[in-house]
Amino acid sequence: MKIPALAVSCLLSAAAWAAGPKYVFLFIGDGFSVPQRMVAEEFSRAIGRGELAVNHLKCHATTRTCSATSLITDSAAAATAIACGCKTGNGKVGVDAEGGKACSVAEVAHMNGRKVGIVSDCYITHATPAGFYAHRENRGALYQIGLDLIASGFEYFAGGGFGGKSNDVKDPEYRGNLYDLVAQAGYQVATNRTMFAALKPGAGKAFFAACDGHMPHAIDRPASMPTLAEMTTKGIELLDGPGGFFMMVEGGTLDFSGHANDAATNLREVLALDDAVRVAKEFQDRHREDTLIVTTGDHETGGMAMGFAGTGYAMHVKRLACQKRSRTGFKEVVKATRAAARKEGREFTFEDSKPLLKECFGFDFSTASGRSGLDDKIAGGKYAANTETDDDRIALTSGDVEALKAAFARNKLHDAARRIISEKAGVGWSSGAHTALPVLTTSQGPGAEILSGFIDNADIGMKLKSLYY
Repeated sequence: MKIPALAVSCLLSAAAWAAGPKYVFLFIGDGFSVPQRMVAEEFSRAIGRGELAVNHLKCHATTRTCSATSLITDSAAAATAIACGCKTGNGKVGVDAEGGKACSVAEVAHMNGRKVGIVSDCYITHATPAGFYAHRENRGALYQIGLDLIASGFEYFAGGGFGGKSNDVKDPEYRGNLYDLVAQAGYQVATNRTMFAALKPGAGKAFFAACDGHMPHAIDRPASMPTLAEMTTKGIELLDGPGGFFMMVEGGTLDFSGHANDAATNLREVLALDDAVRVAKEFQDRHREDTLIVTTGDHETGGMAMGFAGTGYAMHVKRLACQKRSRTGFKEVVKATRAAARKEGREFTFEDSKPLLKECFGFDFSTASGRSGLDDKIAGGKYAANTETDDDRIALTSGDVEALKAAFARNKLHDAARRIISEKAGVGWSSGAHTALPVLTTSQGPGAEILSGFIDNADIGMKLKSLYY
């Protein structure tokens, strides 16, 4: 009988896994590059949280991110490179550029007896997690990717469920509701925090769906949903054992805040990912000789810049702590308040929106004097002192207020608000899409030194496998 090429590749890689690190954590920030790391570092220090764990691992590598078909990659091609060590075209997961199945480092680990966990705050069939267990030429084939998830037999999945495609009866490979199929495959299925907390080692494989889509942004996340750090902690609890484990943890909703140019939300996403890295670091401190931690990004999103012309040579990142809702979360607040006013038979006006803007963004309307030079000085614009000691108010100018009024009339108040607070913090953006900016890979533990210098994202997958040849 002819053995498929994928199986041969995995078997060859698996043959020597026993010599490698017993525990491997791979953290991927979606849309996570040097600007996101560094702005979040400054923000974390400014709010008293301290330095980021992700930035202070011992080995560093600047990492090129292009796909086989484009200098600017999508998440599917980037995940395939990181997971499988080969380039592919945008939109493909777990296959090479010619469409052949590619073996992921997670599959190698599993074939050698390691338990495997895949965690994301996106739905678990999204491009990045899919790159570690699925083999499809179309990242949009979510139902089929769900079938690949079940077929993988990995011991732990946690995230946002099947992305609304769990019962896609029109799919040509339809076999039934994926939630039923995952249960039939021997998984404990948890769909709320109580069930999640009840997942215990020794009771079989575990599948946790916090919702059936992307989880809310960290800044909006209700207490009823666990954090990335909690899902990482649960993964350690379920996977730890004599054989060791491999766990991939993705901060996926970080990418959406980059697309939205929502600086405050983006930084909270980085901190949420960093909290998960801290969990791994605490585990590593107890297993120093056996644990490898690798952190990277699949690409940069938004063209984030540390500096904005309107604030001169100053940045005021602490101002972003005034924002309490994401752009999308605030949009929902406005929508609900407008609906409530309509139900009461009254018009929702711009004046009605001011308390919402103050509550959710910390906007101070009292500073809008109508005198542009004075406005700018008060509000920390280009004529303000270029120091980091200016107050942390979000002081509005008359121009800001006019921009908010115009946005309110177009039902785009959420966009104007996130733009204004980003600019006043000194954070700029060049795009609403992915960019080709290199990302930073940091690592620590046995074998980490091979991930240093200037590398390609496909080198991560190849080099992780090379630890075991």
